[in-house]
Amino acid sequence: MKRIVFLDYVRAFACFLVILVHSSENFYGAAGSTDMAGPQSYLPSEADRLWVSIYDGFSRMAVPLFMIVSAYLLVPMKKEQSMWQFYRKRFTRILPPFFIFMILYSTLPLLWGQIDGATSMTDLSRLLLNFPSQAGHFWFMYPLISLYLFIPIISPWLEKATAKEERFFIGLFLLSTCMPYLNRWFGEVWGQCFWNEYHMLWYFSGYLGYLVLAHYIRVHLTWDRSTRLSVGTVLMIVGAATTIYSFYVQAVPGETLPTPVIEIGWAFCTINCVLLTMGTFLMFSCINRSNPPRIVTEMSKLSYGIYLMHIFWLGLWVTVFKHTLGLPTVAAIPCIAVTTFACCFVTAKIISYIPGSKWIIG
Repeated sequence: MKRIVFLDYVRAFACFLVILVHSSENFYGAAGSTDMAGPQSYLPSEADRLWVSIYDGFSRMAVPLFMIVSAYLLVPMKKEQSMWQFYRKRFTRILPPFFIFMILYSTLPLLWGQIDGATSMTDLSRLLLNFPSQAGHFWFMYPLISLYLFIPIISPWLEKATAKEERFFIGLFLLSTCMPYLNRWFGEVWGQCFWNEYHMLWYFSGYLGYLVLAHYIRVHLTWDRSTRLSVGTVLMIVGAATTIYSFYVQAVPGETLPTPVIEIGWAFCTINCVLLTMGTFLMFSCINRSNPPRIVTEMSKLSYGIYLMHIFWLGLWVTVFKHTLGLPTVAAIPCIAVTTFACCFVTAKIISYIPGSKWIIG
Protein backbone atom coordinates (compact mmCIF):
# COMPACT_ATOMS: atom_id res chain seq x y z
CA MET A 1 0.00 0.00 0.00
CA LYS A 2 1.27 3.46 -0.90
CA ARG A 3 2.53 5.39 2.11
CA ILE A 4 0.21 8.22 3.19
CA VAL A 5 2.74 10.91 3.96
CA PHE A 6 0.70 13.21 6.19
CA LEU A 7 -0.04 10.33 8.55
CA ASP A 8 3.68 10.08 9.34
CA TYR A 9 3.57 13.69 10.53
CA VAL A 10 0.44 12.99 12.59
CA ARG A 11 1.99 9.92 14.22
CA ALA A 12 5.22 11.70 15.16
CA PHE A 13 3.29 14.72 16.44
CA ALA A 14 0.86 12.62 18.49
CA CYS A 15 3.71 10.58 19.98
CA PHE A 16 5.44 13.75 21.16
CA LEU A 17 2.17 15.07 22.62
CA VAL A 18 1.76 11.90 24.71
CA ILE A 19 5.13 12.64 26.29
CA LEU A 20 4.20 16.31 26.73
CA VAL A 21 1.06 15.24 28.63
CA HIS A 22 3.06 13.06 31.00
CA SER A 23 5.72 15.74 31.42
CA SER A 24 3.01 18.17 32.48
CA GLU A 25 1.50 15.71 34.95
CA ASN A 26 4.62 16.02 37.10
CA PHE A 27 3.53 19.56 37.93
CA TYR A 28 0.09 18.83 39.33
CA GLY A 29 -0.22 16.03 41.81
CA ALA A 30 2.14 13.52 40.20
CA ALA A 31 1.85 10.18 41.96
CA GLY A 32 5.58 10.14 42.77
CA SER A 33 6.76 6.76 41.62
CA THR A 34 4.79 6.71 38.40
CA ASP A 35 5.54 10.23 37.12
CA MET A 36 1.85 10.49 36.24
CA ALA A 37 -1.11 12.26 37.81
CA GLY A 38 -2.81 10.59 40.75
CA PRO A 39 -6.37 10.79 42.07
CA GLN A 40 -5.62 14.12 43.79
CA SER A 41 -4.09 17.19 42.16
CA TYR A 42 -2.27 20.15 43.66
CA LEU A 43 -0.88 23.14 41.79
CA PRO A 44 1.53 25.16 43.94
CA SER A 45 1.41 28.40 41.95
CA GLU A 46 -0.41 30.39 39.30
CA ALA A 47 2.47 29.69 36.87
CA ASP A 48 1.95 25.95 37.29
CA ARG A 49 -1.79 26.40 36.78
CA LEU A 50 -1.30 28.40 33.58
CA TRP A 51 1.37 26.32 31.89
CA VAL A 52 -0.01 22.93 32.85
CA SER A 53 -3.36 24.08 31.44
CA ILE A 54 -1.77 25.15 28.16
CA TYR A 55 0.73 22.36 27.56
CA ASP A 56 -1.35 19.48 28.86
CA GLY A 57 -4.69 20.81 27.61
CA PHE A 58 -3.46 21.30 24.05
CA SER A 59 -1.87 17.86 24.06
CA ARG A 60 -5.10 16.02 24.90
CA MET A 61 -5.63 15.32 21.20
CA ALA A 62 -2.76 12.81 21.26
CA VAL A 63 -4.71 9.62 22.00
CA PRO A 64 -7.62 10.40 19.62
CA LEU A 65 -5.12 11.22 16.88
CA PHE A 66 -3.60 7.74 17.24
CA MET A 67 -7.08 6.22 17.08
CA ILE A 68 -7.93 8.17 13.93
CA VAL A 69 -4.65 7.22 12.23
CA SER A 70 -5.26 3.51 12.93
CA ALA A 71 -8.82 3.71 11.67
CA TYR A 72 -7.82 5.76 8.62
CA LEU A 73 -5.44 2.99 7.57
CA LEU A 74 -7.39 -0.11 8.59
CA VAL A 75 -11.10 0.62 8.07
CA PRO A 76 -12.83 -1.00 6.35
CA MET A 77 -10.98 -4.28 6.52
CA LYS A 78 -9.72 -5.60 3.17
CA LYS A 79 -12.38 -7.69 1.45
CA GLU A 80 -10.03 -10.60 0.76
CA GLN A 81 -9.00 -10.71 4.41
CA SER A 82 -10.83 -12.86 6.96
CA MET A 83 -11.48 -11.74 10.52
CA TRP A 84 -8.84 -14.14 11.83
CA GLN A 85 -6.25 -13.00 9.31
CA PHE A 86 -6.86 -9.40 10.38
CA TYR A 87 -6.50 -10.28 14.05
CA ARG A 88 -3.35 -12.29 13.45
CA LYS A 89 -1.68 -9.48 11.51
CA ARG A 90 -2.60 -6.71 13.95
CA PHE A 91 -2.04 -8.55 17.20
CA THR A 92 1.27 -10.17 16.24
CA ARG A 93 2.52 -6.62 15.71
CA ILE A 94 1.35 -4.99 18.94
CA LEU A 95 1.01 -7.74 21.57
CA PRO A 96 4.57 -9.17 21.84
CA PRO A 97 6.18 -5.74 22.48
CA PHE A 98 3.30 -4.89 24.81
CA PHE A 99 3.84 -7.97 26.97
CA ILE A 100 7.63 -7.58 26.94
CA PHE A 101 7.37 -4.03 28.25
CA MET A 102 4.75 -5.05 30.80
CA ILE A 103 7.34 -7.45 32.21
CA LEU A 104 10.03 -4.75 32.08
CA TYR A 105 7.85 -2.24 33.94
CA SER A 106 7.13 -4.91 36.54
CA THR A 107 10.79 -5.72 37.15
CA LEU A 108 13.30 -3.05 36.07
CA PRO A 109 12.13 -0.43 38.64
CA LEU A 110 13.42 -2.84 41.29
CA LEU A 111 16.95 -1.90 40.22
CA TRP A 112 16.60 1.76 41.26
CA GLY A 113 14.26 1.23 44.19
CA GLN A 114 11.11 2.57 42.60
CA ILE A 115 9.16 -0.53 43.63
CA ASP A 116 9.76 -3.34 46.10
CA GLY A 117 9.69 -7.09 45.56
CA ALA A 118 6.09 -7.47 46.71
CA THR A 119 4.87 -4.85 44.22
CA SER A 120 6.85 -6.50 41.46
CA MET A 121 5.32 -9.89 42.18
CA THR A 122 1.83 -8.41 42.35
CA ASP A 123 2.33 -6.66 39.00
CA LEU A 124 3.66 -9.84 37.38
CA SER A 125 0.78 -11.93 38.74
CA ARG A 126 -1.77 -9.52 37.24
CA LEU A 127 -0.28 -9.12 33.76
CA LEU A 128 -3.22 -10.86 32.10
CA LEU A 129 -5.66 -8.66 34.01
CA ASN A 130 -4.27 -5.13 33.75
CA PHE A 131 -1.20 -2.96 33.24
CA PRO A 132 1.60 -2.79 35.88
CA SER A 133 1.57 -0.10 38.56
CA GLN A 134 4.48 1.73 36.93
CA ALA A 135 2.98 1.69 33.42
CA GLY A 136 -0.20 3.71 33.72
CA HIS A 137 0.23 4.88 30.14
CA PHE A 138 -0.56 1.32 29.02
CA TRP A 139 -4.27 1.97 29.66
CA PHE A 140 -4.31 3.09 26.00
CA MET A 141 -3.56 -0.42 24.76
CA TYR A 142 -6.87 -1.84 25.94
CA PRO A 143 -9.20 0.50 24.00
CA LEU A 144 -6.86 0.13 20.99
CA ILE A 145 -7.17 -3.66 21.21
CA SER A 146 -10.93 -3.25 21.55
CA LEU A 147 -11.08 -1.19 18.35
CA TYR A 148 -9.03 -3.81 16.51
CA LEU A 149 -11.45 -6.50 17.71
CA PHE A 150 -14.38 -4.47 16.43
CA ILE A 151 -13.02 -3.45 13.03
CA PRO A 152 -14.02 -6.72 11.26
CA ILE A 153 -17.50 -6.34 12.73
CA ILE A 154 -18.13 -2.76 11.65
CA SER A 155 -16.32 -3.00 8.29
CA PRO A 156 -19.26 -4.53 6.36
CA TRP A 157 -21.51 -1.65 7.44
CA LEU A 158 -18.93 0.99 6.53
CA GLU A 159 -18.48 -0.53 3.08
CA LYS A 160 -22.19 -0.01 2.38
CA ALA A 161 -22.97 3.09 4.45
CA THR A 162 -23.74 6.33 2.67
CA ALA A 163 -22.25 9.64 3.73
CA LYS A 164 -25.61 10.61 5.27
CA GLU A 165 -25.76 7.41 7.30
CA GLU A 166 -22.26 7.93 8.62
CA ARG A 167 -23.07 11.55 9.49
CA PHE A 168 -26.03 10.26 11.51
CA PHE A 169 -23.72 7.98 13.48
CA ILE A 170 -21.16 10.78 13.97
CA GLY A 171 -23.92 13.13 15.13
CA LEU A 172 -24.97 10.69 17.84
CA PHE A 173 -21.32 10.21 18.78
CA LEU A 174 -20.88 13.98 19.14
CA LEU A 175 -23.98 14.13 21.31
CA SER A 176 -22.57 11.34 23.48
CA THR A 177 -19.38 13.39 24.01
CA CYS A 178 -21.50 15.95 25.84
CA MET A 179 -22.45 13.37 28.48
CA PRO A 180 -19.69 14.30 30.99
CA TYR A 181 -21.01 17.87 31.08
CA LEU A 182 -24.65 16.79 31.20
CA ASN A 183 -23.83 14.57 34.16
CA ARG A 184 -21.95 17.40 35.90
CA TRP A 185 -24.79 19.89 35.42
CA PHE A 186 -27.91 17.73 35.49
CA GLY A 187 -26.91 14.44 37.13
CA GLU A 188 -27.97 11.11 35.64
CA VAL A 189 -29.60 11.34 32.21
CA TRP A 190 -31.04 9.08 29.50
CA GLY A 191 -31.46 5.96 31.60
CA GLN A 192 -28.43 6.31 33.83
CA CYS A 193 -28.91 5.33 37.46
CA PHE A 194 -26.89 3.66 40.19
CA TRP A 195 -27.63 0.21 38.76
CA ASN A 196 -27.45 1.05 35.02
CA GLU A 197 -24.53 2.78 33.33
CA TYR A 198 -25.68 1.92 29.80
CA HIS A 199 -27.37 5.15 28.80
CA MET A 200 -29.27 5.76 25.57
CA LEU A 201 -26.16 6.67 23.54
CA TRP A 202 -23.81 4.09 25.07
CA TYR A 203 -23.35 2.18 21.81
CA PHE A 204 -22.50 5.37 19.89
CA SER A 205 -20.00 6.60 22.46
CA GLY A 206 -16.31 6.05 23.09
CA TYR A 207 -13.46 5.60 20.63
CA LEU A 208 -15.67 3.88 18.07
CA GLY A 209 -16.86 7.36 17.13
CA TYR A 210 -13.32 8.32 16.13
CA LEU A 211 -13.14 5.20 13.99
CA VAL A 212 -16.25 6.16 12.01
CA LEU A 213 -15.09 9.79 11.85
CA ALA A 214 -11.77 8.71 10.31
CA HIS A 215 -13.56 6.64 7.69
CA TYR A 216 -15.89 9.51 6.87
CA ILE A 217 -12.98 11.92 6.40
CA ARG A 218 -11.12 9.48 4.14
CA VAL A 219 -14.07 8.33 2.01
CA HIS A 220 -16.80 10.96 2.07
CA LEU A 221 -15.23 14.33 2.87
CA THR A 222 -14.70 16.10 -0.45
CA TRP A 223 -13.46 19.48 0.79
CA ASP A 224 -10.55 21.00 -1.09
CA ARG A 225 -7.25 21.77 0.63
CA SER A 226 -8.15 25.38 1.39
CA THR A 227 -11.44 24.43 3.05
CA ARG A 228 -9.82 21.68 5.11
CA LEU A 229 -7.17 24.10 6.29
CA SER A 230 -9.55 26.91 7.21
CA VAL A 231 -12.17 24.69 8.87
CA GLY A 232 -9.48 22.63 10.58
CA THR A 233 -7.82 25.75 11.98
CA VAL A 234 -11.08 27.06 13.42
CA LEU A 235 -11.97 23.68 14.98
CA MET A 236 -8.48 23.31 16.41
CA ILE A 237 -8.49 26.79 17.97
CA VAL A 238 -11.98 26.42 19.45
CA GLY A 239 -11.22 22.93 20.74
CA ALA A 240 -7.86 23.93 22.19
CA ALA A 241 -9.23 27.06 23.88
CA THR A 242 -12.10 25.22 25.55
CA THR A 243 -9.94 22.27 26.56
CA ILE A 244 -7.30 24.52 28.11
CA TYR A 245 -9.86 26.76 29.82
CA SER A 246 -11.81 23.82 31.26
CA PHE A 247 -8.80 22.91 33.44
CA TYR A 248 -7.59 26.43 34.16
CA VAL A 249 -10.91 27.63 35.53
CA GLN A 250 -11.14 24.73 38.02
CA ALA A 251 -7.52 24.13 39.06
CA VAL A 252 -7.19 26.62 41.94
CA PRO A 253 -3.56 27.06 43.07
CA GLY A 254 -2.90 26.01 46.65
CA GLU A 255 -5.91 23.69 46.89
CA THR A 256 -5.94 19.90 46.72
CA LEU A 257 -8.64 18.89 44.24
CA PRO A 258 -9.93 15.58 42.81
CA THR A 259 -8.15 14.98 39.51
CA PRO A 260 -11.23 13.59 37.67
CA VAL A 261 -13.15 16.76 38.57
CA ILE A 262 -10.65 19.29 37.23
CA GLU A 263 -9.85 17.06 34.24
CA ILE A 264 -13.47 16.72 33.09
CA GLY A 265 -12.73 18.63 29.87
CA TRP A 266 -9.59 16.59 29.28
CA ALA A 267 -11.40 13.31 28.77
CA PHE A 268 -10.65 12.09 25.25
CA CYS A 269 -14.29 11.59 24.30
CA THR A 270 -15.57 15.07 25.16
CA ILE A 271 -16.93 17.41 22.52
CA ASN A 272 -14.08 19.91 22.89
CA CYS A 273 -11.44 17.19 22.50
CA VAL A 274 -13.19 15.87 19.39
CA LEU A 275 -13.14 19.36 17.85
CA LEU A 276 -9.46 19.78 18.74
CA THR A 277 -8.57 16.38 17.29
CA MET A 278 -10.62 16.67 14.12
CA GLY A 279 -9.39 20.19 13.42
CA THR A 280 -5.76 19.20 13.83
CA PHE A 281 -6.17 16.08 11.70
CA LEU A 282 -7.79 18.12 8.90
CA MET A 283 -4.89 20.56 9.05
CA PHE A 284 -2.34 17.76 8.77
CA SER A 285 -4.29 16.28 5.85
CA CYS A 286 -3.37 19.41 3.87
CA ILE A 287 0.26 18.30 3.72
CA ASN A 288 0.81 17.30 0.10
CA ARG A 289 4.50 16.42 0.04
CA SER A 290 5.31 13.27 -1.88
CA ASN A 291 7.99 12.26 0.61
CA PRO A 292 8.45 13.49 4.18
CA PRO A 293 11.90 14.17 5.66
CA ARG A 294 13.57 10.94 6.66
CA ILE A 295 13.54 11.92 10.33
CA VAL A 296 9.72 12.21 10.28
CA THR A 297 9.35 8.79 8.66
CA GLU A 298 11.71 7.27 11.22
CA MET A 299 9.82 8.89 14.11
CA SER A 300 6.58 7.54 12.70
CA LYS A 301 7.93 4.01 12.29
CA LEU A 302 9.40 3.99 15.79
CA SER A 303 6.45 5.73 17.49
CA TYR A 304 5.12 2.54 19.07
CA GLY A 305 8.47 1.75 20.65
CA ILE A 306 8.85 5.35 21.81
CA TYR A 307 5.43 5.20 23.44
CA LEU A 308 6.17 1.89 25.16
CA MET A 309 9.45 2.99 26.76
CA HIS A 310 9.01 6.71 27.44
CA ILE A 311 8.11 6.45 31.13
CA PHE A 312 11.53 4.87 31.77
CA TRP A 313 13.23 8.02 30.48
CA LEU A 314 10.70 10.56 31.74
CA GLY A 315 11.54 10.30 35.44
CA LEU A 316 15.23 10.99 34.79
CA TRP A 317 14.56 14.24 32.95
CA VAL A 318 11.95 15.35 35.48
CA THR A 319 14.67 15.06 38.12
CA VAL A 320 17.11 17.04 35.99
CA PHE A 321 14.91 19.92 34.82
CA LYS A 322 12.39 20.22 37.66
CA HIS A 323 14.47 19.37 40.71
CA THR A 324 18.19 19.69 39.93
CA LEU A 325 18.09 22.71 37.62
CA GLY A 326 14.83 24.09 39.00
CA LEU A 327 13.67 25.53 35.69
CA PRO A 328 10.43 27.54 35.70
CA THR A 329 7.40 25.52 34.65
CA VAL A 330 7.10 27.27 31.30
CA ALA A 331 10.54 25.93 30.33
CA ALA A 332 10.75 22.73 32.37
CA ILE A 333 7.76 20.96 30.78
CA PRO A 334 8.89 21.30 27.13
CA CYS A 335 12.51 20.53 28.08
CA ILE A 336 11.42 17.30 29.80
CA ALA A 337 9.26 16.36 26.81
CA VAL A 338 11.87 17.10 24.14
CA THR A 339 14.75 15.32 25.88
CA THR A 340 12.57 12.32 26.76
CA PHE A 341 11.36 12.05 23.17
CA ALA A 342 14.92 12.36 21.82
CA CYS A 343 16.26 9.69 24.19
CA CYS A 344 13.41 7.32 23.35
CA PHE A 345 13.90 7.88 19.64
CA VAL A 346 17.62 7.12 19.83
CA THR A 347 17.01 4.07 22.04
CA ALA A 348 14.30 2.71 19.75
CA LYS A 349 16.51 3.33 16.71
CA ILE A 350 19.38 1.38 18.28
CA ILE A 351 17.04 -1.49 19.18
CA SER A 352 15.71 -1.50 15.59
CA TYR A 353 19.12 -2.73 14.38
CA ILE A 354 18.80 -5.88 16.49
CA PRO A 355 17.54 -8.91 14.52
CA GLY A 356 13.93 -9.57 15.45
CA SER A 357 13.50 -6.08 16.91
CA LYS A 358 9.88 -6.01 15.73
CA TRP A 359 9.05 -8.31 18.65
CA ILE A 360 10.45 -5.68 21.04
CA ILE A 361 9.37 -2.32 19.65
CA GLY A 362 6.84 -3.24 16.95
